[in-house]
Amino acid sequence: MSAPAVEATTENKVGGEANMEDVQPTEPSKEVATTSEAAPQSASADAASEDEKDKMLRAVRQVEFYFADSNLPFDKFMWTLHTANPEHWVPIKTVASFKRMREFQSLGLDWVVKALKLSEELEVDEAGENVRRRTEVQPPKGQFERSVYAKGFGKEEPGLQKKLEDFFNKYGKTNAVRMRRVEGTKEFKGSVFVEFADYKSVEAFLNADPKPTWEGQELLIMSKEAYCDMKIKEKGLTGKAADLRRQSIASSGRKGFNAFKEMAEKEKGEKKGKDKPKPEVYLEFLGNKIRVHEEDGGSVKPEEVPFVKGASLKFEGAGDDVSFDEIKGTLKERFARAPFVKYNKGDSWGLVGFDKALSEDDVNYVKENLKTLSGKEITWSIPDEEQERAFQLERATSAAKRALSFSQNRESKGGRGGGRGGRGGRGRGGRGGGRGGSRNGGDRSEKKGDSSAPAATAANGEQAGEKRKRAVEPDGGPNVGVRGQGVPVIQSSKKAKTDGDAAS
Repeated sequence: MSAPAVEATTENKVGGEANMEDVQPTEPSKEVATTSEAAPQSASADAASEDEKDKMLRAVRQVEFYFADSNLPFDKFMWTLHTANPEHWVPIKTVASFKRMREFQSLGLDWVVKALKLSEELEVDEAGENVRRRTEVQPPKGQFERSVYAKGFGKEEPGLQKKLEDFFNKYGKTNAVRMRRVEGTKEFKGSVFVEFADYKSVEAFLNADPKPTWEGQELLIMSKEAYCDMKIKEKGLTGKAADLRRQSIASSGRKGFNAFKEMAEKEKGEKKGKDKPKPEVYLEFLGNKIRVHEEDGGSVKPEEVPFVKGASLKFEGAGDDVSFDEIKGTLKERFARAPFVKYNKGDSWGLVGFDKALSEDDVNYVKENLKTLSGKEITWSIPDEEQERAFQLERATSAAKRALSFSQNRESKGGRGGGRGGRGGRGRGGRGGGRGGSRNGGDRSEKKGDSSAPAATAANGEQAGEKRKRAVEPDGGPNVGVRGQGVPVIQSSKKAKTDGDAAS
C-alpha cells in the first residue's frame, strides 16, 4: 500500500533560543564570543525542530492515507480493523507496525500518538491507544478524472516509492502513487498512475512549464483518460471490447476487495434471509462447550469459560525473537494438537497453552526437550492462577472469533456442508503474513487455524442426521505483530463526541 508523502511544512517554530539574561561577560570580547556562539546554536535548534515537525507530519499523512476514502474501503485488512469495533477505533499499536511506518518505529509508540494528535482528519482516544476517522467513509468520486499517467522513471531501486511521492507532491496533494508492474513477475514498468486529491493539481502537473523531468529526462505524461484512449486505439478495439478495456484501466488498483460492494451484497442477503433464524455457534475449548456471541466479531462471556488449572506453561530467559516453529516442532512429538503460544517480540518470556491439564510427565518432557529458545537457555514454570485465567480467556476469545467467522462464511455460501471458510488470505508484499486468522492486537499470539477448520454447531437442529460438530480452538502461526495480523479486540470507548465530529 502506498501513500502520499508529506508536504514540506511552512511553520517556523524555534526549538531552543539562547538565554542571554544569564550571561554576565566581564570583558567586551567575551560578550561578542558568547553572542556569536549562541547564534549557530539557535539556528541548529530551529533546524532540529523543523526536522522533527516534518517527520511527525510524514507519519500523520501515512496514517491518514490508511484511513482515506481512496484506500480504506478497498483494503480488506484495514476495513476489517475499521469495522471490528462498533465505534471504529483501531489500535495505534497495530497501525504503527505496518511496513510504511517502519521509519518511525524506533521513535516509540508515544511519539506516534503525539504525531497523530496533529491530524485534522483523525482523532485519538483519551487513553492514547486507538485512532479513528473523524467522518464517515464515503465512496470516492472522480478518481479516474483526477488521475494521471507518467512514464520514464527507469528501473526500480530502494526508496523509489517515497521519491515518487515526494516528486508528485510538488504539484499538489496526492491520494495515491501506484507503481505499475508486469503481471506475474511484478517487475516495475517504469510508469505510474497517480491520483491527485483535486482537479487543480492535475492541471498543475499536466500543464507544468517546464515539463516534468526525472533525472534530467522529460517524462511522458497524460491524463489517465488519454492513456486509456491511446491503448484502445493501439489495439484497434471498438464497441464492447473497447468498453471493457476502458473499465479495466479505469479500475486499475481497485481489483479485489470493495467494501461498498460487500455491504450491498450483505444487505441484499440480509433482506433475503431475514426470516431465517441464525444458528447458535458453540466452541469446544479445553473439553468444555462454550457459546460464541457475535459482539466484537466473536466473543465469549468470561463467566462461561471454565478455568482448567495446569493447562499452561510459562518460559523465561528467551531471546528477543522467539520462533514459534521452534516450540511447536519440538512439542508435536508429544502432544496431538499444536500448542497455543503467546509471545510479544522483544520480551524474554511467553506463555504456552495446551488442550488439557498437563501431567507431571508432560511438564518434564517440555523442560527436557525445550531447554533453549533463540539460542538462550530458558526456564519453565507454571504461571500463577490469575495469569493463567487471563491467558485462557484470551485463548477462548481468539477461538470464538475464528469459529464465528467460519460459521458466517459457511452461511454466506448457502449453508453447504463445511465450506472453505476461515482461511487466512495470502499476504500481499510487505505486509507480513496472511490477512486471515484472529490474533489479538500487536501481540505475537498465535490464533491461526489447524488442519481441521472449526465448525459451528446449530442449536436448532439444522444438522440433524449427522454428527453435531463443534468449533475447536485453533493453534497459531508465526507471522504476527505486523500488517496482516488478525483483528484486535477493543473495548468501547466512553469518550464523548463534540458537536462537530461525525461518528465514523
